[in-house]
Amino acid sequence: MQALLTAIAQMPLPTDACRIFHGRGGLYPGCEQWVLDAFPPVFVLTSFAPAHESTERELSTVGAALAARWQEVAPGQPLNWVFQCRNGQLRTQGLAETRLMAGSVSDPHVVTEQGAQFRVHVLKGQNHGLFLDMAEGRRWVHEYAAARSADRYGLKVLNLFAYTCAFSVVALQAGAKHVVNVDMGRGAIAIGQQNHQLNGLTGRASFLAHDIFSTWGKITRGGPYGLVIVDPPSYQKGSFVATKDYARLMRRLPDLLAPGGHALLCLNAPELGVDFLQDQMRELVPELALVERVPNPAVFADVSPQKALKVLAYQAPL
Repeated sequence: MQALLTAIAQMPLPTDACRIFHGRGGLYPGCEQWVLDAFPPVFVLTSFAPAHESTERELSTVGAALAARWQEVAPGQPLNWVFQCRNGQLRTQGLAETRLMAGSVSDPHVVTEQGAQFRVHVLKGQNHGLFLDMAEGRRWVHEYAAARSADRYGLKVLNLFAYTCAFSVVALQAGAKHVVNVDMGRGAIAIGQQNHQLNGLTGRASFLAHDIFSTWGKITRGGPYGLVIVDPPSYQKGSFVATKDYARLMRRLPDLLAPGGHALLCLNAPELGVDFLQDQMRELVPELALVERVPNPAVFADVSPQKALKVLAYQAPL
């Protein structure tokens, strides 16, 4: 785990939420199971490996490294860090799924990213309220909305699978006229509403806690949209399976987009490469033109870019 320890020893004081170390990308042999994130002022260490005899010793080593670096970058301040396992075998061997290793976690826990504030929850569940690998996607949305903030009728955005509505927050901050957020998770949508309130963005967003596939009438009537964001789970039993359901979303795009509008298609499924999206778009919606693949944050570099997060921007004809 030397690469992880080196990343800790070299990390600056984190101010925004960010990834510190991404072993999952395969660039650091022997560290593939480790991920370290900063949700200031809390660090979250995640292991994707089964438990073994040295697990506790490794956690002790990481804890010592964090404590040493923290005293260098934030002398006198308490160290707060959490360990989470993403492997069922760890739990069967007596290790908790999520453990507070040192310090405390405030409630509510609010972090920042590029000037926006978001509520997160690092002590429960595997999704913490803000997907750090989508930071460049949020930057792209912010820049797109800013560039169209002076459009005659304003920019209207549709945010599908909105989760906690981070895309909506950055779009509205950049000058979008209105955002429609749709997600069947009522709890996530409620946090999304709180995120808008945190950032002083009330009155320009709608929140629909509905199954997208049974809400097309309402969604379509709210359009057309200058930007449609599609960021579904790759597999969620009973609601969305990318291999069969993504095509259903693609077919709707021409009816949702305003002339010249853009669609941002996202997919985080290592088993599906970028060709999965591109081939289906060429077949199902050939009138939309591929503009670019939005790069992932540099810290998320992967030995196989095809396995990493895919974020593709398409444009409708004028």
